[in-house]
Amino acid sequence: MGNTFGNTLHLTIFGESHGTAIGCVIDGLPAGIAIDWDKVSFEMRRRAPGSSPLATPRKEKDEFEILSGYFDGHTEGDSLAMQIRNGDQHSKDYSRLKDAMRPGHADYTGHVKYDGYNDYRGGGHFSGRITAPLTFAGAIAKQILAKEGIVIGAHALSVAGIMDFPFDPLGEEPDLFEKLSSMRLPVIDGEQGAAMEEAILAAQKEGDSVGGQIECMALGLPVGMGEPFFDSLESEMAHMAFSIPAVKSISFGDGETLAGMRGSEANDPMRYENGKVKTITNHNGGVLGGISNGNPLRFTVTIKPTASIGKRQETVDISKKEDTMLSIGGRHDPCIVTRAIPVVENAAAFVLLDLLLTGRRYHYGR
Repeated sequence: MGNTFGNTLHLTIFGESHGTAIGCVIDGLPAGIAIDWDKVSFEMRRRAPGSSPLATPRKEKDEFEILSGYFDGHTEGDSLAMQIRNGDQHSKDYSRLKDAMRPGHADYTGHVKYDGYNDYRGGGHFSGRITAPLTFAGAIAKQILAKEGIVIGAHALSVAGIMDFPFDPLGEEPDLFEKLSSMRLPVIDGEQGAAMEEAILAAQKEGDSVGGQIECMALGLPVGMGEPFFDSLESEMAHMAFSIPAVKSISFGDGETLAGMRGSEANDPMRYENGKVKTITNHNGGVLGGISNGNPLRFTVTIKPTASIGKRQETVDISKKEDTMLSIGGRHDPCIVTRAIPVVENAAAFVLLDLLLTGRRYHYGR
């Protein structure tokens, strides 16, 4: 089971949804970095369950404990290890799911791959609960990137087909990112946000769920981050994005819209401004040849509707080897988008810091 990500900065995650604890180990953080733990806690609260009527009622404070790698107010160059104790497990809610495979979940694929030894409670290691340590690692990366002038923000571009205003492709004011981070459903257009919330609650009332899209942007990237082909900025970001449960697609810049354009429309014309190369447009989302071009990085991920729903669905019972019907009880998000936004932001931050450190290591020397 692959649980480690990164080239120079390595992140290893561990734990299960209803196990004793979840956590992570981060290798490669430079020594001497002071971390604002209040800011890390803020990011954790944004993602935590039970924080909004739009999310699962499961109550988890996501309070983390630092086990190693931080001494006397700074990183010490050792592995930074962290754990979060699970506190609100309802394992009995999942007793039937040992045999009845939930449609849309990894129950069946996990059962086959691991010969039935996988923890099925709440999805076990496949659960979105494991995005808490990912958020933790990214929250640290965010602080380091901010010192480099790189800031990241995200919002719900769509929920249940209801669209928010997109980001300005050539960049937003960082103040907007800060405003969005304080909202329970981060949107630019408040009226559309209210309509999204209504759609989420309506689906919940019907025992159903909805999906949507998250648009993420990073400002202040230098030219030159990423490599051609296998270690491109896009491929590294896509690798991380698809590690977030429920993400089904990612696109950069104008994404699929580029398929209907001509080259004269899709290209980003260049010119000099105050001695620096700038582009007039940003259809390509800040990446060319797998390498950042100095424009804002802009990408969109698609989040599928929450798979755990109260409506009865057809499935199979693997112990009896027969068809059955299943209505999923327990506590589940009617829409994953709201809590996935900080996960996408912080996951992106970890990728960008890894690329930044890797570039300095191999291209500029230590």
